[in-house]
Amino acid sequence: MRYGELDEIPCSITRPLVVFGDRWTLLILKFSFAGVRRFNEFTTSLGISRSRLQDRLNRLVEHGILTKAATAEGKYEEYRLTKKGHDIYPILMAIKDWGDNYMAPDGPPVLYQHSRCGGDAHVSLECDRCGDHLNARDITPILGPGLTGEA
Repeated sequence: MRYGELDEIPCSITRPLVVFGDRWTLLILKFSFAGVRRFNEFTTSLGISRSRLQDRLNRLVEHGILTKAATAEGKYEEYRLTKKGHDIYPILMAIKDWGDNYMAPDGPPVLYQHSRCGGDAHVSLECDRCGDHLNARDITPILGPGLTGEA
């Protein structure tokens, strides 16, 4: 199966890989959340080739994750996160939590703290009905309307 065909698979884990299934796209998103907005800032921050960066930025714009707009002074264009883009933040935080637990032998390199109270931010999986915290053993996948056709 080709990479571009992944979006044809009726799976909500597989389809998003077409959008952000490579390291550069995730790093672009990470830096976007840190306030990087201009093309040259991305190239400097990431050390990525201009053509590869442009390809990844175009894909993020095409999928509505970033929007491209002129700056207030009109000299430059910026890439800004959309609501759809902001909704990716928990995914990055889940990757961060995993990295802190398994790939940071000296402790987390960066702490993400709640601005209001100073507590550490972490991703938590919970049931939308009862509020219980969940892990993989607590979940049973069942067919949804995307496969059954019963919307």
